Amino acid sequence: MSYFRFRQICLVAPKLSDVEADISFILDAPVCFRDPAVGKYGLENALWALGPMFLEVVSPIASDTAAGRFLQKTGGQGGYMAIFDCDDPRARGAHCEAMGVRKIVDHTYGDYTGVQLHPRDCRGAMIEFNRTEGGDSNPDIYGPAGPDWKKFATSPTRIVGVTMEGAPDLAAHWSRITQSPLVPRDGERALRFAEADIVFRPGARDMMAELAMASPDPAAMRARAQERGRKIDNGAFTLAGVRIRPGQQQS
Repeated sequence: MSYFRFRQICLVAPKLSDVEADISFILDAPVCFRDPAVGKYGLENALWALGPMFLEVVSPIASDTAAGRFLQKTGGQGGYMAIFDCDDPRARGAHCEAMGVRKIVDHTYGDYTGVQLHPRDCRGAMIEFNRTEGGDSNPDIYGPAGPDWKKFATSPTRIVGVTMEGAPDLAAHWSRITQSPLVPRDGERALRFAEADIVFRPGARDMMAELAMASPDPAAMRARAQERGRKIDNGAFTLAGVRIRPGQQQS
């Protein structure tokens, strides 16, 4: 079965312990999984289940890691990865190679296959395509979140949008990489997925700048952010290098 799902956003923090408790408290979400497999890349991580999508934070625990270089290059500003669950990640990787976007990871680990693209070629953030056996018919089967993530999927918070900032051609570039059409949205251009939109806006550099979060009580989320020392600026606050913008959850 052919499918293409926007499943996960990955952020980077210098130390996971500096942001993990804040994220759980502010988003009202428990950690759903820690993936030991990221250790081979010199990282530790935590995932939170937010509706059909996941928020991940990775932190370097070794020297000379890709995540560490990202932090040095960006000063810790901007999201790290946009991750898509699909029926054939290798075919999508081959399409990207044909347009000059290099692969940096192409592996199968048990029931999971993942293809990661070079962040310099993607621009703004790294893109990953992955597949877990059985996930075509059951989206609850998703290897990066572990076997028991549904037990921790208690948060009412949802990721409903991602804002990319950068050069005027960034939107078309991501459209070609993901093989998804651009659509107009409030005077801007967006990639529209069932899970969340990716909106493109002009910016000084290519980066994943903001996550829109839907909540039953956005004011309460902002109050929790303030309680954890996060400054509210124009209705948004910063976590792990990106702005988080709470909005009202649609009934």
